[in-house]
Amino acid sequence: MTTDTLSDDAFIRYSRQIMLEEMGEQGQLALNNAKVLIVGAGGLGSAAAMYLAAAGVGLLVIADDDEVESSNLQRQVIYRETDVSLNKAQAACDQLLALNPLMRTRAVKANLAGFQLVMEVQQADIVLDCSDNWATRYAVNQACYQHQTLLITGAAIGWQGQLLAFDFRQISPCYQCVFPLHNEASPQDQNCRSNGVMGPVVGIIGTLQALNAIKAITGIGDVGVGLLQQFNGLTGKWQQVSVDADSGCPVCGQQDQREVG
Repeated sequence: MTTDTLSDDAFIRYSRQIMLEEMGEQGQLALNNAKVLIVGAGGLGSAAAMYLAAAGVGLLVIADDDEVESSNLQRQVIYRETDVSLNKAQAACDQLLALNPLMRTRAVKANLAGFQLVMEVQQADIVLDCSDNWATRYAVNQACYQHQTLLITGAAIGWQGQLLAFDFRQISPCYQCVFPLHNEASPQDQNCRSNGVMGPVVGIIGTLQALNAIKAITGIGDVGVGLLQQFNGLTGKWQQVSVDADSGCPVCGQQDQREVG
């Protein structure tokens, strides 16, 4: 559902960002009319979802098949003790509506894959990959490429964080260009359960995913497409590396023959 005017309640709620010269009422309307898919409602998805909901994104679709565990609460700050044993996607949606009743949510209580993943990607303006495993990351990347959907992906483990954005509406590298899948064998997953993680590092990356989504929706600022950004929580330092499309990539290697834009 799209609108061309803001309600009085919305104007008051979002007044501090509407005041920004770059944003204004038109930027807020763009957020209000946007549909964002968040794949994974863990630490990254928690931070990203809360800031996107607070900013007034019109529809957030949250996908996760896991249940909230007590050990999640150290970093997955969208949840409360009373959410333990509940489905993460549904619990997250409930918390987002409590934060901002002016926006809409939809919970997908599934590990997105196959046709269901494709359908959700097709309906989204932007996809945030907040998952914690290689298989999902590769699948989301391929679906976003096929349907020319902007993808913002994040990861965090230990004290390290990582941020990438790919705009498949134009010629762009993809996730598999940066992290090739060799011989059809996925790299070994490293996740918080097996390796540990510092909570604020996850929050930093998830919040930046939300910021980049807001910038992409409103057309404000630089989203950092094709830029691998790595954060070291121990030193507080960032490293940035530009990445190029791989002509031999099995996902996007023939994109020069695809109509984009």
